[in-house]
Amino acid sequence: MSTRDEIIAAAKALIEQIKPLKVSLKNTDWLRTWDMTKAQLDATYLAAMVLEKFTQANIDCTSFHGSIAVCEFRDNSTRTRFSFFKACTLLGLQPVELDVGKSQIAHGETVRETAAMISFLSEIMAIRDDKYIHEGHAYQAEVAKYLKESYEEKVLDRRTTVLNLQCDQDHPTQSMSDLIHVIKHFGGEAGLKGKKICMSWAYSPSYGKPLSVAQSIINLLPRYGAHVVLAYPEGYELLPDIVEQAKKGAAEGHGSLTVTNNMDEALKDAEVIYCKSWAPYSIHEKKRDLIRAGKGDSEEMKKMEKDGLAINATHKDWTVTEAKMKLTKPTYSHLLGKQLPEALYMHCLPADISGLSCKDGEVEQDVFERHRVATYLEAKNKPFVQAAMILITRFDDIVKVLDDMITRGDKRRLD
Repeated sequence: MSTRDEIIAAAKALIEQIKPLKVSLKNTDWLRTWDMTKAQLDATYLAAMVLEKFTQANIDCTSFHGSIAVCEFRDNSTRTRFSFFKACTLLGLQPVELDVGKSQIAHGETVRETAAMISFLSEIMAIRDDKYIHEGHAYQAEVAKYLKESYEEKVLDRRTTVLNLQCDQDHPTQSMSDLIHVIKHFGGEAGLKGKKICMSWAYSPSYGKPLSVAQSIINLLPRYGAHVVLAYPEGYELLPDIVEQAKKGAAEGHGSLTVTNNMDEALKDAEVIYCKSWAPYSIHEKKRDLIRAGKGDSEEMKKMEKDGLAINATHKDWTVTEAKMKLTKPTYSHLLGKQLPEALYMHCLPADISGLSCKDGEVEQDVFERHRVATYLEAKNKPFVQAAMILITRFDDIVKVLDDMITRGDKRRLD
């Protein structure tokens, strides 16, 4: 166990890595990783790691007084919701959840008016909108547009930042948490370069999971030099323009992205595997169109759901089994401090676990149990990522903000 002084020294070393990046993101929205430069991504993940060190060393991270952070969850959420609440309270922000049913939005209030009215004393407008394809990112961008407009019109004293807690295209707080996880696993960012990472579809007894986690991973990790292999059965393609964007990012980062319809091929010699379900984007498009047409409870919708589940069921062999884990490559985990006989298994959670949460799912129970602690540590990064995104978009100099926390030396817990 490291001493407090050792933890603070490690935090200072991370801050030193941020200094030469010279990143300023004040009044910038954090929407998609591929909209960010490599330096901006680096500053965000390094700041997140510093904040984690500060909590371990019992350093107070309060940076706001008397301000709120509004969040709007347009889909169900557990980890992202509560990690956002933790991120806010860590920094001294009061999280307030926008309940559409209890607001004037239910009575037809415009996005422009809502954005302005809830932002007078807010620093952040965090939105999760992954329910309908081709709409989530568009909605977040629309909110950002009107917040900028209200600030320029001097309605708002400050330009509230829009933070993407997941949309139909990207899940940046998740993928940035995953990036930190693999960096810790390989003992540093340099250790990620050249590593084979499998991002694979996996069978689930449900049919409607979003595309955004997979799209987020293939766009982010190749920018850090990883060789990502994307695998899915025919018909389960991701959005084509986002895959093309990922290939451009891979070339710039000296990584790679290849695509296969063979799960075993993707798993072979991989040192990290990330296997989860998503629905074909054609299904997402049909679902959205039916709901928008008022046919959410129609026979047509029920048939589409039934057909989607039937197609899924033809791919039950796309699951992480003991036999498939043997295809992967043994790896040493700096995070866990031990040699693994197989690849590091990752999941954004909750996983569909065969024999535990469902009869047949994404991963066998024994495999998941072996990697359960690692997936929890993966999830543990998220509040620090969200807090870093808040700080880096609200202050001119993230280095000064972090240095000041050390200088103050206040305790987070009074023990």
